[in-house]
Amino acid sequence: MSVTLPAGFAAAGVTAGLKKSGGLDLALVQNLGPLQNAATVFTSNRCQANPVIWSTQVMSDGRVSAIVLNSGGANCYTGSIGFQTTHATAEAVAARLDISSGDVLVCSTGLIGEQLNLDLVTAGVLDATTAIKTDAATTPEAGLLAAQAIMTTDTRPKQAAHESAAGWSIGAMAKGAGMLAPGLATMLVVITTDAVLESAELDTALHAATRVTFDRLDSDGCMSTNDTVSLLCSGASGVTADLTEFTAALIDICRDLTLQLQGDAEGAAHDVAITVTNAVSDDEAVAVARAVSRSNLFKSAIFGNDPNWGRVLAAAGTVPVKDAAFDPYGIDVAINGVQVCTAGEPDQPRDLVDLTGRGVTVLIDLHAGSETATLWTNDLTHDYVEENSAYSS
Repeated sequence: MSVTLPAGFAAAGVTAGLKKSGGLDLALVQNLGPLQNAATVFTSNRCQANPVIWSTQVMSDGRVSAIVLNSGGANCYTGSIGFQTTHATAEAVAARLDISSGDVLVCSTGLIGEQLNLDLVTAGVLDATTAIKTDAATTPEAGLLAAQAIMTTDTRPKQAAHESAAGWSIGAMAKGAGMLAPGLATMLVVITTDAVLESAELDTALHAATRVTFDRLDSDGCMSTNDTVSLLCSGASGVTADLTEFTAALIDICRDLTLQLQGDAEGAAHDVAITVTNAVSDDEAVAVARAVSRSNLFKSAIFGNDPNWGRVLAAAGTVPVKDAAFDPYGIDVAINGVQVCTAGEPDQPRDLVDLTGRGVTVLIDLHAGSETATLWTNDLTHDYVEENSAYSS
């Protein structure tokens, strides 16, 4: 259940002193080869953190030897000094592991607008590279330490794994609990595989996976500046993977992590799955589901255990006709299996809907086509507001 499951990978998680809590805050994952192919998806936010700017350059040749990640600071909007810190971090890792700094991805997470302490980062890199050279670095425990080191407001580490009957495997870790919105969803994710695949194939598989998983997690509508999902390939199994089979497994891994991120969303009391059926297209189904997921009125109602289906229809109606074609008076809505609305009119009494559990399903039938899509979100709670009002302090 970690990034060290596939052959050819080592990991470490250490305390560099970047977090006020004194917890683990710097992680390192090294690809030991023989292949060092990679693919990465970055945030679509135009305001990008220094590590994203650096790592985009690293990915120009599809080759990655290591990835270093820190919590305790986003290193975003920190100017030239912040970019120099990112560059210096990659250089420090490269020097210790005898690799090129141009093959080192750098990721950061935490507060925007605060300079990272380079001395602390450098010391953390020294500790991490020392640990990663030991036999223990390929164990599940090492992967867990790395997963813990990238946590910010997360309450638990997030890991997933898959072992193929063909002889290759995938391991993954993720962080994310707030600012969960698409493009892609707000997170840092490291995925490793020992399958034999080219960088272009990895890129195809990763974009296919993120499109139907991370990009459909919309917890609070807020997009981060630091999102990075990386897929590293060692080829150490010696088995060439069938791309279709690999992509299916990767989608399962990413969906697993998506649901773990949803379940740990800041302050959430309900996990909500919004499924839109019979849309003209997949994109139109997503557009309607996203409009509902971003309605604070709907999210507040779910928090109050109120199956207010009128708020579902009101949100769906905000989607322009060019983005989703449907008859606004022909929509059906079911909440937790109770058909509360049919063809835009009341159906079963809303009192029949039980929202006391954590899981909530909302089914919206547009009766406009044949496509279906699911988007995951959460309710809006007092705890979410409290946590985010106090986060910087």
